[in-house]
Amino acid sequence: MSGHSKWATTKHKKAVIDAKRGKLFAKMIKNIEVAARTGGADVSGNPTLFDAIQKAKKSSVPNKNIDSAVKRGAGLEAGGADYETIMYEGYGPNGVAVLIECLTDNRNRAASDVRVAMTRNGGSMADPGSVSYLFNRKGVVIVPKGELSEDDVLTAVLDAGAEEVNDLGESFEVLSEATDMVAVRTALQEAGIDYDSAEANFVPTMQVELDEEGARKIFKLIDALEDSDDVQNVFANFDVSDDVMAKVDA
Repeated sequence: MSGHSKWATTKHKKAVIDAKRGKLFAKMIKNIEVAARTGGADVSGNPTLFDAIQKAKKSSVPNKNIDSAVKRGAGLEAGGADYETIMYEGYGPNGVAVLIECLTDNRNRAASDVRVAMTRNGGSMADPGSVSYLFNRKGVVIVPKGELSEDDVLTAVLDAGAEEVNDLGESFEVLSEATDMVAVRTALQEAGIDYDSAEANFVPTMQVELDEEGARKIFKLIDALEDSDDVQNVFANFDVSDDVMAKVDA
């Protein structure tokens, strides 16, 4: 029966990945819908929509789903929901600061989901403003490495307002002021450099170094938060070394 149990485990793992992928797709679709509602369906005049579509395509979201989301958001097709953005603040295990960005059509459900995920996983909610001051809103563009060097990327984006380029292992992260992000992304395109995503994110100004146990706890909390359909993004100010990460992955 060992073969059978292995198959069951693999099937379960695949189901979990597919479920996560399904949730990820749904969140990307929601982003597209909101971007189209806010700035219209024309991507040439709506950079937020352009970036939301780019990210969805890079993650293999089917084109027909993308097109429908644009139409719903722009009011060209029925069925669009009225989403609002809500930010929740809290602390995870080891005093890690956590910002939770929700995009929801039901404020009460979102608040309940976030509270339950936090309290069940060693976190606690905090008052508005008590955590957010530890983060700055930045433009974050992720560029897959391929044959590129850090200098290649830096040369392309320096004049466009990029502040720093960080090596993330498989990719480079280009940081800028949120207002310069479109210029940075455009500079990459003009240099013929492919990028995976461009979005305005909250970047921590200081980080809490975690050991293996601390890392496991914070990952569990983030997983629980991201499991909510209303949670769009989770930002946290922790840092995990490569050695600790290898232990967690093992």
